[in-house]
Amino acid sequence: MAILQENDRKEIAKQLENMVNPVKLILFTQELECQYCRETRQLLEELSSISDKLDLEVYNFVTDEEKAKEFKVDKVPATIVMGEKDYGIKFYGIPSGYEFASLLSDINMVSRGDSGLSEDSRKKLAELKSPIHLQVFVTPSCPYCPRAVSLAHQFAFESELVTADMVEAIEFPHLSQRYQVMGVPRTIANEKVAAEGALPEAYFLESILSAVAEKENA
Repeated sequence: MAILQENDRKEIAKQLENMVNPVKLILFTQELECQYCRETRQLLEELSSISDKLDLEVYNFVTDEEKAKEFKVDKVPATIVMGEKDYGIKFYGIPSGYEFASLLSDINMVSRGDSGLSEDSRKKLAELKSPIHLQVFVTPSCPYCPRAVSLAHQFAFESELVTADMVEAIEFPHLSQRYQVMGVPRTIANEKVAAEGALPEAYFLESILSAVAEKENA
């Protein structure tokens, strides 16, 4: 049975009709011991069939080990949104519920080739000297989570020193426990808690930069 119904497909087609450049979705999956791998693959297959500017490549996390290393994928299901290059934008877990909107937003951002960030944010990201790895913990039923995920992915698109992962908290309970995720969204920057909840762009970036600087100076 299809995940995307006909009304869904029509609405998605409208949202993707202004895509400029082709976008590639790369999925790392594994049928065994992966709760939502099959559903994630079906969702992305249905999504990629809606636009001729969307392409889907599927790899097995175990047998395509070198590819997984190339894209720095360490768990599944993992979805990468890329254009001319890999921008470090990842979804760990099925991008369903409210997070499907984040996926569509990323596709349009990569397609148009512009992060959409303010000039001040672009300037601060251009001044980065060391790498930042963001993990934004979410649940599909959280209406505030897409804002945090989209901003983190915008930061990754804008700066080669930033990588950003959406992490579905329920699918990866060991990580949720490790980072003491009691509520979502919860953003971790370089292994340090950077933000709780969905913050405006300027505050979110400042919280991340402050958390990273504090960890480096510790």
